[in-house]
Amino acid sequence: MDTTTAPTGSTTPEFRFRDAVPADVDALVALVESAYRGESSRAGWTTEADILQGQRTDPDGVLALVESPDARVLTVEQGGRIVACCQLEHRGTHAYFGMFAVSPTAQGGGLGRLVLAEAERRSRAEWGATEMHMTVISVREDLIAWYERRGYRRTGRMTPFPYGDDRFGVPQRDDLQFELLVKHLV
Repeated sequence: MDTTTAPTGSTTPEFRFRDAVPADVDALVALVESAYRGESSRAGWTTEADILQGQRTDPDGVLALVESPDARVLTVEQGGRIVACCQLEHRGTHAYFGMFAVSPTAQGGGLGRLVLAEAERRSRAEWGATEMHMTVISVREDLIAWYERRGYRRTGRMTPFPYGDDRFGVPQRDDLQFELLVKHLV
């Protein structure tokens, strides 16, 4: 399902929301990497460059999500270019939200809030999900605070970071773990 949303009070082109297709994989990997890793990520506020190096995702992993019957990768286009994305997975009564990325040059203008709201709406409408779950690296206090302002709550439930598995990056510190955040979808 495609939807189009105009940014509030903006004269920029509209955002077009759609599900990713296999032809989008390379653009999605590049977007995620630009938002979190390397020098390009420092143009935005979501960078993980100081805590993780190396890759954040890979084409095989993204393609598996795009092709999964219980998942989708929601993409956002502006002017024909993918500027944001997120992973949604149907997991029984809840949906899982992950691989959230907004182009570093588009961060801070409200696009992230639009993507999160659309992800929640679709999860309720299409899967009947009553909660949204996500995991966030626990040392990312600024990012966790952003989610808390959008109704997510910290659970204190931690899972270990996969040290030694370069598919998730090369940690620059030894205290990384993921915390589960949950929001009740009404």
